[in-house]
Amino acid sequence: MISGLADSVLVTFIVFCRIGACLMLVPGYSSVNVPAQVRLFVALVTTFALTPILISVLKPLTDNAAPLTLVLLICSELVVGSVIGLGGRVFFLALQTMATVMASAIGLSNIPGTPVGDTDPAPALVPLIMAAVTTLFFMTDQHWQVLRGLMNSYDVWQPGNRIGGSMALDQLVSRLSEAFVLTLRITSPFIVYSVIVNLAVGLINKLTPAIPVYFISVPFVLFGGFLLLYLTSDELLTQFMLGVASWLAE
Repeated sequence: MISGLADSVLVTFIVFCRIGACLMLVPGYSSVNVPAQVRLFVALVTTFALTPILISVLKPLTDNAAPLTLVLLICSELVVGSVIGLGGRVFFLALQTMATVMASAIGLSNIPGTPVGDTDPAPALVPLIMAAVTTLFFMTDQHWQVLRGLMNSYDVWQPGNRIGGSMALDQLVSRLSEAFVLTLRITSPFIVYSVIVNLAVGLINKLTPAIPVYFISVPFVLFGGFLLLYLTSDELLTQFMLGVASWLAE
């Protein structure tokens, strides 16, 4: 009886390794504003829900297994969970980077904001965008898709099958390139706006060197940037959430 209980606890811990590693990195759940107790509770509840389903798969791997085999199995589950979590987090990190570029393009880089997803200082526009996409992440039930994806991951990466380092890197590089292409596409209007405005200001300053064109143009640059943000914010958020949803669908 004691041996059976120990095996069940070991199987539960192995399931927790993949789920806990994923929820520690995946967007929404991994925010510093989410208390550690809440994250631990979600991870434990998900683990206890999946363990009865997976016990028949994991039990043969743990019965009479050597300590080295168990260590390799635990490390493999941690790597799989981390790859899944990082696959979603790179989308938010890419958007955060490009939102900083957006703030600089429309002249808001010197206005500090309150961080939402982390503790690093950022321009005021960045927390606004990150708060919006995080809210949409939960409002569109993408957090449930994360949990569903975790359950389906046991069909793709079965426990006991070692995931190679090259395979994990290929997955992360693929997600990283997709994320940056997506965020570059949705923030490209602001980059084009910045190029046009700076060329125009530079040309006017060259033609009228006696007039402080830069200081006079600042209000107009800000107004144009806010107008562009107003016109494109809906499409920006929609395209980003579609990109995240396509990752979860895979």
